[in-house]
Amino acid sequence: MTDTKPTPIVSRVLEDGTLIEALYDPATSSKSSTSLAVCTPDGTIDIVASHTGPSGERFLAYSAGNNLLATGCVLLPSGVDIEDVGDVEDVVRAIRAFLHRYVDLSPAFETIAAYYVLLTWVYDAFNELGYLRFRGDYGTGKTRALLAVGSLCYKPFFASGASTVSPIFHVLDAVGGTLVLDEADLRFSDATADLTKILNNGTVNGLPVLRTMANRHRELSPQAFRVFGPKLIAMRHRFADDALESRFLTEETGGRTLRSDIPIHLPNSLKEEATALRNRLLAWRFHARHRVGPDPSRLVPGIEPRRNQTALALLSLVDDPATRELIAAELVGDEARVLHERASSLEATMLRAVRGALADCPGASAQVSDIACRFNALLDRDDTPRSARFVGSFLRTKLRIRTERSRGVYVVPRSEQKLIDALALRHGIAGSDDDSVVTEAGLAREARAYASGA
Repeated sequence: MTDTKPTPIVSRVLEDGTLIEALYDPATSSKSSTSLAVCTPDGTIDIVASHTGPSGERFLAYSAGNNLLATGCVLLPSGVDIEDVGDVEDVVRAIRAFLHRYVDLSPAFETIAAYYVLLTWVYDAFNELGYLRFRGDYGTGKTRALLAVGSLCYKPFFASGASTVSPIFHVLDAVGGTLVLDEADLRFSDATADLTKILNNGTVNGLPVLRTMANRHRELSPQAFRVFGPKLIAMRHRFADDALESRFLTEETGGRTLRSDIPIHLPNSLKEEATALRNRLLAWRFHARHRVGPDPSRLVPGIEPRRNQTALALLSLVDDPATRELIAAELVGDEARVLHERASSLEATMLRAVRGALADCPGASAQVSDIACRFNALLDRDDTPRSARFVGSFLRTKLRIRTERSRGVYVVPRSEQKLIDALALRHGIAGSDDDSVVTEAGLAREARAYASGA
């Protein structure tokens, strides 16, 4: 006998392609209410109290009294605006106009944020995503930006870095949608923090976070929490984990005077306008969810695979070449800044020393003692000179460059040249000139050529 007990949901994509989304209307008569918007594969949209899928499972929306909905911790559409769907550019213009009224973003990032909002509504059509970040000191508009952008996203879940992590795991697993996280660096900044695990795993579909749980019999029963999805982050500094840093498109706040037309206090009209836009965006999701997907032709040449991987979903939604060029320019700018930071690192200095030693003894291995002399010569005057023992250990443990003993001394064999050249390029050292670095201008030229189709 089929179990007809209904399953409360916020959204679901059924095996036959049917899309189900919960609606929450806080202003129905004197009482809030929830319902389900169901879009069948032929495009028919119905508003129902419950829905039975092909397998016989029955679904209904979370109750209106659910604390996540009643407190505004999770925002949902109140209806489906099928009269005003429009094409992608029409929807993006409406999003940009809303953001421009309430938050002061740079023109480039305003466009990026608008497309990112659009991406959140179809993120489950992709397997890799990047994140959006606002970074700056207090009083520079980070929280305002989160509230404005986040209020338009798909199932936004508002949280703070001061929150305990357990409910974040559970809500992301049960609700999905967009995590909107304020003050992300108050308590979590290293690669071992639980929140950082959510951010590290959340860019790729199919990489849940395992957490130790116990069942009612006190038996060990690890649980996998799904954390994949778009995320908006506000923070003051950077993460200590460089791998995590590469997953963000970042707007640096506080770098210019606030526009005079930006309201100091957010008016009540923001909530009403945001709800109306979410209703329109839900209609667009129903229209576009099965029509979008990753487009490898939109990859940006010359940047790291990781950055391309996380940006491809966003670029796949952008049909306008000029807008793709704008986004590509932001990506290559971020790439160039990272390369310049790496070029001044201890690793880059060591690579310059290794390459110089190998270049001056063609056909032979480079002695670690010679590399140590060159490395110390490249250090700033105030830095403490390092011994050959330190240099050998650094080469092996930090750069994974093999050393070997030859005729009583330690050397870097010529066979490591290919690895050394690859590491040099990764650390912003370009070509055969050890003092040259990959520049933002050079990467931008490649991005312009990509956007124009050259």
